[in-house]
Amino acid sequence: MFSLAKKSPWQLPPTPGTPIPQQEPVDEELCPDYNSINFNSAKPGEVLVKKFQLLVKIGWGSQSTVWLARDISKFKWQSEETVALKIITSNNADDARHEKEIESHISQQKPEHRGRVILRTCLNDFEVTGPKGKHMCLVYEPMREPLWIFQRRFVDRMVPLPIAKAYIYFLLVGLDYLHSECQVVHTDLKLGNILMSFENDNILTDFIKRQQPMEYKVDAESDQTIYRCHNDFGALDGREIKNMIPKIADFGLATRLDSPSAQTRTVGERLGIYPIQPDDYRAPELWNILGSEELFQQVHDTNGRYYAKSHLAEMIALLGPPPRALLRKSQAISKHNWPQPVINDVGELCNNAQEFFGGPFFDAEDKFCHSDLIPSRSLEDTIPCQVKDQDVFLSFVRQMLTWSPHERKTARGLMDHPFLKLGG
Repeated sequence: MFSLAKKSPWQLPPTPGTPIPQQEPVDEELCPDYNSINFNSAKPGEVLVKKFQLLVKIGWGSQSTVWLARDISKFKWQSEETVALKIITSNNADDARHEKEIESHISQQKPEHRGRVILRTCLNDFEVTGPKGKHMCLVYEPMREPLWIFQRRFVDRMVPLPIAKAYIYFLLVGLDYLHSECQVVHTDLKLGNILMSFENDNILTDFIKRQQPMEYKVDAESDQTIYRCHNDFGALDGREIKNMIPKIADFGLATRLDSPSAQTRTVGERLGIYPIQPDDYRAPELWNILGSEELFQQVHDTNGRYYAKSHLAEMIALLGPPPRALLRKSQAISKHNWPQPVINDVGELCNNAQEFFGGPFFDAEDKFCHSDLIPSRSLEDTIPCQVKDQDVFLSFVRQMLTWSPHERKTARGLMDHPFLKLGG
């Protein structure tokens, strides 16, 4: 009886969308080491675990696809509920389990903390069985777009300064909760992992109403259909942009500082010794919210690989030389062998940081070995053009851009800086 009162799956258009040429890579096919058999063969209209009907693919990555879905377990008289389903590849069960456990930990620590709402964590999870194995599915609140797409909606990709300041403040509040209450470090914070909420409910509703069949191709090896992602939710409603909130997402690479590692079962012993962060973001990530350019301009070599000595040279130009005490610590740890070797960008198996990054970078007198790479830029040259009070801005960024971690301000310590005041 009650089952008859539940929502029914929608009848989606029976005709497929436009075929994509077989030789053209689509979405996840662009990822290195892509293997179609590891991905779930999701398709529009499909119902998972008798609860979620897939509507349209709205995201993808090297280890997952993301689908907009409706919850059909609700009663017919209840409001429609739409979720985002992250369907993990079958060969990444351990990583998916780690992501779920980290996000569960984050959601349970101190829900009343004002920063909790700035962290987007999974609402639920379940498993589905595909042709080649099991796939964990994480259920999330749908979001409009990553911050880098939001930036493109403005002239020269410059978010107006009052809005940018408000977003930086929100993110600092979220990071304060993450660091101080959860004892978690994200390690992969970038504009792609900061998601913007919808300005109003009608945006998502209208997007679903105007859906057309997705473009597609059939993989020649696995015979699976690959759909082209469709996540353009349309123009912003400028009248309600004040309702949009940035949220920190994707905790798959996050690390807990207060509990044993899932792999090593040691507390703190092996934290902080492996390379982390995307290449451009081995520096404060909030910078890119204010400027349309990267803070560091010479991070890669001519082949597009991370170039540590060039990056260090630019850091010296902007921040001055590193303190000797920090160099001593670096020298002590750079030759310390890791528990497991790591492959670097050129395919070499590296046992420690010096091998991985191509050091040493400083001589016995603590002089930088590659001074010819130091550019003539200064931190003053990097100030975004929309910033008027340059002294206050430089004071703010210098509290983040310091060599010594002990001198670097925490998220909580930055929240009250005069630069973030809307009148400043």
